[in-house]
Amino acid sequence: MARGTPAIGWFSLTAALMVSACGTPTVVNTGEPHTPVATPAAPPGLPPYATNAHLANADEFYATSGDQQAYYFATPSGRWHCAIVAHAQAGCQAASSTALPITGAPTAVPAADGTQVKPTALVIDRTDDAQFVALQGDPFSLQPGPAATLPFGTVLAVAGFRCNVQEATGVSCGSESSGKGFTFAADGYQLTYTDVPQA
Repeated sequence: MARGTPAIGWFSLTAALMVSACGTPTVVNTGEPHTPVATPAAPPGLPPYATNAHLANADEFYATSGDQQAYYFATPSGRWHCAIVAHAQAGCQAASSTALPITGAPTAVPAADGTQVKPTALVIDRTDDAQFVALQGDPFSLQPGPAATLPFGTVLAVAGFRCNVQEATGVSCGSESSGKGFTFAADGYQLTYTDVPQA
């Protein structure tokens, strides 16, 4: 029996250590002020649609023009030609001239060589602000055309961009990921996307 006593003692010591290890942790106050962790801001971008009622069938606008495949459309007036180039940019240009007949638009923008030239298009890419640019040729005009007409109040949402045409506000395109965009008509413009009301 004497030999069993040390085993019981060892068992008691182990059990006591285990119980003390499971006790309540000790809190140490260093006196420094508590700094709450900031909640990450909601990611930028355009809000999702609650319904598909205003969405166009993107397949009806897909075409190849030269070596560019894109989603081309014309406004109901036929005055503007626009395109969504998948995951790259969306933009518009005048159908019948190289100048942009938009009140308040800049009269000159930097060309690739640094000279100042007349803008020929309004463009939004995936991340940057919308801007007036001078482009070679007619990259937003389907050749040969005509491009399908995007009806008033209908949204072409495809490949990272959204575009629409509204009687009250004009043509608008925006980047799904950044939420940036443009809205314009002959009488003016703003560098924000204007969505079709979802009511």
